Amino acid sequence: MQPQNFHAAVVTGASTGIGEATVRALRSAGWKVFAVARRAERLESLAAQTGAIPSPCDVTDDGQVAALLARVTAEGGIDTLVNIAGGARGTDYVGSAKNEDWEFMLQVNVMGTMKLTRAFLPMLRAGGQGTVVNLTSTAAQVSYEGGSGYNAAKAAQRALTKALRLEEAEHNVRVVEVLPGLVQTEEFALRRLGGDAEAAEAIYQGVEKPLQASDVAEVISYAVNLPHHVNLDEIVVRPLAQAAAHKLIRKTA
Repeated sequence: MQPQNFHAAVVTGASTGIGEATVRALRSAGWKVFAVARRAERLESLAAQTGAIPSPCDVTDDGQVAALLARVTAEGGIDTLVNIAGGARGTDYVGSAKNEDWEFMLQVNVMGTMKLTRAFLPMLRAGGQGTVVNLTSTAAQVSYEGGSGYNAAKAAQRALTKALRLEEAEHNVRVVEVLPGLVQTEEFALRRLGGDAEAAEAIYQGVEKPLQASDVAEVISYAVNLPHHVNLDEIVVRPLAQAAAHKLIRKTA
């Protein structure tokens, strides 16, 4: 029998960046964590380091989501779902938008979040004190040139999250949205820019202390470790150098 304050979570996007850091943060806080991502080898490495349960899954694939739900159920279930899997592809304007980039962003950010949430909601409701955390972005709040696809995907994910909060309050499921600004991670900008390491590095050039994945993970950990009646509906987190979406302080040498 688990102790009364025992918590268990599914964390998606766990192979890198904020997802990986969140697995580490929750494990450090004593949580049982199912680390979910497509890259099994990265999950195995993370599991060896943290004791998380490696759970390979493509969150956009119905069959794989069903298999994940079955596995988590068999291993005792969860009370918290943390939807971090996502990402951006490209910086094209709408006039030159690529179907495949938009389809990727909408599938992983929106449909993936919906499919995981839909699958685990009965479990979260049944437990009596469930929590869903969705990682969106300040890109959901303010659009910018070259960001239309990511803006659209994150705005849709944000709309989903706000509706979910209204729908699930009567089931005692709290819904938390975390909206990071500029975060320097291993792969986000690199993948968005098609592997161009120089262009990816330029995004953070001159920015003193951009957020790191561990910073956002600590915010997520704080939110889910609060007493269950405390719901941090929306948490915007930026580096100090980013006073607003349109104001980023860059220092020159």
